[in-house]
Amino acid sequence: MLAIYFGLRYFGGDIGRKLMYPIQLLVTFLHEFGHALGALISGGSVDRIQINQDGSGYTGTIGGSRSIILMGGYIGSAIFGNILFFIGARAKPLVTPMLIILALVMLFTGVFWYNSAFTSGILFLFAALLLFIALKTSIGREIMMFLGLSTIIYIIQDFNVGPSSDLEKYAEHMNFIPANIWMYIWLVIVVSLFLINLRILIRFTNNQIKVNDDDEDFLTI
Repeated sequence: MLAIYFGLRYFGGDIGRKLMYPIQLLVTFLHEFGHALGALISGGSVDRIQINQDGSGYTGTIGGSRSIILMGGYIGSAIFGNILFFIGARAKPLVTPMLIILALVMLFTGVFWYNSAFTSGILFLFAALLLFIALKTSIGREIMMFLGLSTIIYIIQDFNVGPSSDLEKYAEHMNFIPANIWMYIWLVIVVSLFLINLRILIRFTNNQIKVNDDDEDFLTI
């Protein structure tokens, strides 16, 4: 998965950039949905979500906790990416339901949080593709792992660019720490989430191998 991601992004040329463009838009959607979810869980509401053709975006919210909403974009998208990666790697029965849920969330966003034809159009296309993958193919695990891992790596690589506007607003709200310090705090949180996820996956794999070895010993006896 890492080889595919880095190969497309850095050695794929124009074709690689075109293939990675939907991933960039997906990361943007997860980022903006993180803002929206932060508003909802802190008692606010969502007015609109916008995804721009250049990969940027914004979310209009009403009420809620400003600190949770601002942090929800960067940290929230990292959480979503880790969930997708974990389910793809180790929770096969959840792959199809998760792809369907993600598609329904995109459809809901495109209809009820409408802000532009481009945003709704791209979300509808994403939703249709995810539903097709979930219901008509057997590559759901691979797709989910790639989307999750791409989201995580993309966020880590662009930590000093992607969340810049959020960091500035967050630093204004939490002004006891400068924005450049918050940037590294957020980065540490995101990297830690990924390492914890990997540790859980490795432990799960080791336990599974141990169980298989025990079964083989039992059969040998």
